[in-house]
Amino acid sequence: MDEPNLFSQDEGEARGEAPLAHRMRPRSLEEFAGQQEILSREGSLRQAIEADNIPSMIFFGPPGTGKTSLARVIARESSAAFRQVSAVSSGVADLRKVFAEARDELAFHGRRTILFVDEIHRFSKAQQDALLPVVEDGTVILIGATTENPYFEVINPLLSRCELFQFTALEGAEVSSLITRALTDRERGLGDLELTISDGALEAVIRASAGDARAALMILETAASLVPAGHQGELPLDAVERAINRKPVFYQKDGDLHFDAISAFIKSMRGSDPDAAIYWLAVMLVGGEDPRYIARRMLVFASEDIGNADPEAIRVASAVAGAVEFVGMPECRINLAQGVAYLALAPKSNTSYKAIDTAMRHVEREGTRRPPEHLRDASYPGARQLGHGRGYKYPHDFPGGWVSQRYLPEGLEGLELYRPQERGFEKELARRIRELKKGADSDV
Repeated sequence: MDEPNLFSQDEGEARGEAPLAHRMRPRSLEEFAGQQEILSREGSLRQAIEADNIPSMIFFGPPGTGKTSLARVIARESSAAFRQVSAVSSGVADLRKVFAEARDELAFHGRRTILFVDEIHRFSKAQQDALLPVVEDGTVILIGATTENPYFEVINPLLSRCELFQFTALEGAEVSSLITRALTDRERGLGDLELTISDGALEAVIRASAGDARAALMILETAASLVPAGHQGELPLDAVERAINRKPVFYQKDGDLHFDAISAFIKSMRGSDPDAAIYWLAVMLVGGEDPRYIARRMLVFASEDIGNADPEAIRVASAVAGAVEFVGMPECRINLAQGVAYLALAPKSNTSYKAIDTAMRHVEREGTRRPPEHLRDASYPGARQLGHGRGYKYPHDFPGGWVSQRYLPEGLEGLELYRPQERGFEKELARRIRELKKGADSDV
């Protein structure tokens, strides 16, 4: 369990013993970069901090957006005791120790305790359950931080007792301000190096960090370490470019981006944008997503969003799924990309999807009805005596292989579930339905 002494930490940071990203952590709300929407002076969170009336809350959002930093600022601003645990290394026993100390703090000093839980999504259900009573009775003020969607990772009873604040990636101007401050700050930053940064190099850092303040400061610190000792003036662009390593992919197969990426993938195919669909395919594959999961989603998509507008789509998706099983990664990425391009550009229709959902809702609402007698099973002894199959017209015995007769249960005559659209191959199916109805009407 971690119980940080914030003052000793700050002393170490001021001496330059910590990485730049840690040294430049904001010490006040005025120094805090980004999240202006949730920290506006009119906002509830800002007012709660300034009034020292901190509620239990959960911060969620991408890495490097200030979740831990804001928790530390709150610890400085508040009169409450502050304890921090990491969900990676702490167990229920560690939490109980914190709870006991928090009760003593409240009883003997009249101070509440802020408990900061980093990566709270890594807590098990039992650990999250242990937090419930102390959050409920006010023994601790919980501040949890997570990069994941709390609706997926945090139990509902705990969510209902916390306010949620979503952090977003920093804007380019906010990253720029942070870099400039780090270059000029002589106490905690790189001010003693007398370095400046060109617009091109600054833009490269902003682009590579993608709104992650920690990543931006790491790039800056690495670039500064690559210049010769005693170099002053402009930070060379080539040093910045060397400092920019391959951007890490923040993707977990059971995490928030997993659900967001597959959603964007499906919606891009539905929107007939093969470039976007292949991009999201790449995000998932580079992130380590199981290609079989992607192939299964493509199979569903082929029927749900294309259907009979292009009957070839389901065959393409099935072939891709087979190739994924047979070939595997990395080669099956090519099979997936081929299938994605086809599905994205295929004519779209969701009539099959709508038809089965409408039918199932109808059955659930109205109950199951018996088939007409002439459609019932007449293959077993005695079935004929029950009237099964009586009057059934075998379509192959009639010209064109079709004959008008009732197939729906009594009382549901005329029920329309499948309504093909006038696009792709469904246009032909719509024509056939019109002809069949015309023939049925002429038999009346």
